[in-house]
Amino acid sequence: MGPRRRLRSDAVIQDALDYLTDSGSWWGRNGLVNLTWNHMRLSGAAVLAAVVAAIPPALYLGHHRRGGFFAITLVNLSRALPTFAVIAFVFPLSLQYGFGLGFWPTFVALFLLALPPIFVNAYTGVSEIDRDVVEAARAMGMQEREVLRRVELPAAMPLLVTGIRVSAVQVVATTTLGALVGFRCLGTPILQAIATRNDGQLIVAALVVAALSLLTEAVLGLVGRRLTPWASTRATEAKASVQHAT
Repeated sequence: MGPRRRLRSDAVIQDALDYLTDSGSWWGRNGLVNLTWNHMRLSGAAVLAAVVAAIPPALYLGHHRRGGFFAITLVNLSRALPTFAVIAFVFPLSLQYGFGLGFWPTFVALFLLALPPIFVNAYTGVSEIDRDVVEAARAMGMQEREVLRRVELPAAMPLLVTGIRVSAVQVVATTTLGALVGFRCLGTPILQAIATRNDGQLIVAALVVAALSLLTEAVLGLVGRRLTPWASTRATEAKASVQHAT
């Protein structure tokens, strides 16, 4: 490493330390604590709305094994829409109809981002259950709702939870774009750092977003294992059988 590059690295580290040790970086309207709360509030609202919108129709279509291809194709169209383009499209409409800056344009974009993994996983989890198991449940006198609630939904739960986890991590990482339309989140210090050429602040803010995404992954992974303990047991048994066979 040359002297200039070393000096540059030292300056970036010093800027990062200065930012971390400044109380104004943590507290107040633009402090990391408040921005993290806003970030998680918007991310959680978008994921929750996607769960409410995606799971009921996905379970219904998966249970009846019809309309799945059309529905999945329609939902997956949102994956082709760039998130920033959606924000830019909704932003003037939000202003025109009095919904204000920031929150709602970003919410709509994140909702569309979160929708496909949740819908596809829920539909696939239910529709791919062994038909013999479903018919056996019906032969025992279960009504259609009971088959869905007591047989299909528990079997589909691991895949469904995975879809929610994937969506949540994507949303948390992408919420930073809200800062471009005035929503105060963890994208705000990133934009400020770019404007002031403060690489130390930029690195700290980016690391906070990365840490928040990893924390979301870990927490929802733990929740998924608690909700589906049988899935972990099966994975352990399968691993043990493979090891025994080898």
